[in-house]
Amino acid sequence: MATNKLILRTTNLCKSYQLGKESLQVLCDVGLEITSGEFVAIMGQSGSGKSTLLNILGCLDTPTSGEYYLNEVLVNGLSQSRLADIRNHDIGFVFQNFNLLPKLDLIANVELPMIYGNVPKDKRKKSVEMILKQLGLWERRFHRPNEISGGQKQRVAIARALVKQPAIILADEPTGNLDSTTTEEILVLFEQLHKEGNTILVITHEPEVASRAQKVYKLLDGVLTEDR
Repeated sequence: MATNKLILRTTNLCKSYQLGKESLQVLCDVGLEITSGEFVAIMGQSGSGKSTLLNILGCLDTPTSGEYYLNEVLVNGLSQSRLADIRNHDIGFVFQNFNLLPKLDLIANVELPMIYGNVPKDKRKKSVEMILKQLGLWERRFHRPNEISGGQKQRVAIARALVKQPAIILADEPTGNLDSTTTEEILVLFEQLHKEGNTILVITHEPEVASRAQKVYKLLDGVLTEDR
């Protein structure tokens, strides 16, 4: 029986910051494994270290010690250009604040990571059309972000993350700026994407969001434990 591929693995991951003569440890011996097709949530309150962990997993920051493998590649010590390549090809980011470019329409916002990845124009056009139709946004493809609702903005952000077919989607408080009805719509969408085989890691402080995942971890004072 075939086993799922190990997408993400951290071993004894630590992060500390030097504040004058004092050292502040934010993450302590974090061990995490995520295999292909899993839907995982990490839950923690403000100050728990979850933003620091997300930045490391998203190759936006580096650990003080420990190891981080993504798609069987040891991320520690890679050059900035190689880290940028990994961010662009292997990771799909979904942010609380959407991070859409206000002057671009939906097509251009979703297409952007493929331009950075030097994807040919014809392929970009087909991929963007497919993903916008899949997420129910095709009718609004020429709208700009300020002309659509919060839920639609998050769908665009998810489309932008999905269009490059990443190894993993990292979602940072993806429902933080949404009302309860729209939150439910986005969570149903994540569940659907998971059923379709996407690997998803959601960082959240909301138990109702974490409860939709297959597996839930809790981060408290920089220590990660599985919530059984």
